Amino acid sequence: MTRAETREWLEAQILAEHSKAQTMRIVRWVGHDAERLEILMEIFLNNPASKPLPQGRGYKYIFTQRSSWAVRYVGEKSPEIIAPWLPILVANLRQPNLHDAIKRNTLNVFEPLDFPAELDDDLADLCFTYLADPKEPIAIRCASMTVLEKICNRVPELKSELRLLLEEHLEHGTAGFKSRAKKVLRNLGG
Repeated sequence: MTRAETREWLEAQILAEHSKAQTMRIVRWVGHDAERLEILMEIFLNNPASKPLPQGRGYKYIFTQRSSWAVRYVGEKSPEIIAPWLPILVANLRQPNLHDAIKRNTLNVFEPLDFPAELDDDLADLCFTYLADPKEPIAIRCASMTVLEKICNRVPELKSELRLLLEEHLEHGTAGFKSRAKKVLRNLGG
């Protein structure tokens, strides 16, 4: 298959079904293949479908949302091939009006990884912003906590800021928020 045919095939797989099973099929297809990941990342970052999408609610973001789920799991299963994409993923988080799925799945890429310290400043800025905003979904705020905890291990002067923010939001947080916040606070030594 040519690259264009491969991309068209992958787009068809992304559109075919929105399920964890389908996502994991795509993840297995990518495997540890950097070229296949590049095609997935093109779809995720650029969202130009090879064919017009059906009109209707939600179709504008269908490729980015669904492919973000696959990107998350590729990052978990093949960290060696996602590594070159990490700065691009951080930059993508700066795009305006990102769908929550894109933010959540992108942050989920960073949670288990030992990401480069060069990304700390940008990631910390983004994660502090997400965490401080009570309107952000809990999954995004919780992923932000975990990423910030990792950054605080390298940049200890951020610990007090994270501790204060968590304590400020702890009382009114959901059960999931409280659980994660308490764990992070214990790990920060506070």
